[in-house]
Amino acid sequence: MPYRKFEEYNIKVTDDVKARYKNIIEDLGEDTSRDGLLKTPERASKAMQFLTQGYQQDASEILKSAMFAESYNEMVIVKDIELYSLCEHHILPFFGKAHIAYIPNGHIVGLSKIPRIVDVFARRLQVQERLTEQILDCINNTLKPEGVAVVIEASHMCMMMRGVQKQNSTTTTSGFRGAFKNIETRTEFLKLISEKLS
Repeated sequence: MPYRKFEEYNIKVTDDVKARYKNIIEDLGEDTSRDGLLKTPERASKAMQFLTQGYQQDASEILKSAMFAESYNEMVIVKDIELYSLCEHHILPFFGKAHIAYIPNGHIVGLSKIPRIVDVFARRLQVQERLTEQILDCINNTLKPEGVAVVIEASHMCMMMRGVQKQNSTTTTSGFRGAFKNIETRTEFLKLISEKLS
């Protein structure tokens, strides 16, 4: 993805959010007037508003903007979609990959829109389980395909750098609708996302 200036995301940095970050840093015992921290409240405010911009976006409208009538009715898979989100319990990052499939029912969608809706829901305070369901339901309700499947594999910093401190643990969540409730279709999808295509 080409570099974009912060302003191009239409994210407004408010003095109130900056002031709150300044207070938090000072409450930790730091001096916000020293060089290294002078602009940190503003930077932190920009970062948080960027990382939660999904609240201002409509994933369904993104899908609708690139739906095309097409007779293709076999499985479409977009795998290894990078995702970055914030755990709503500790506001620490979790990150990983999403694998998404759908079976068209008269309409296909532009392939770039699938990673975009992942970002819309990931750029919110989240839990991985809800993120999986939101992506699944958005595709199912908007595209109305024969079936949808979503698998997310992620590492959670709240487990890795605090709490149980298990650096090598990963979490996998999955959800299936329609034709993917059929064990044969589901197995085909899981096989395809697990193998490396030559």
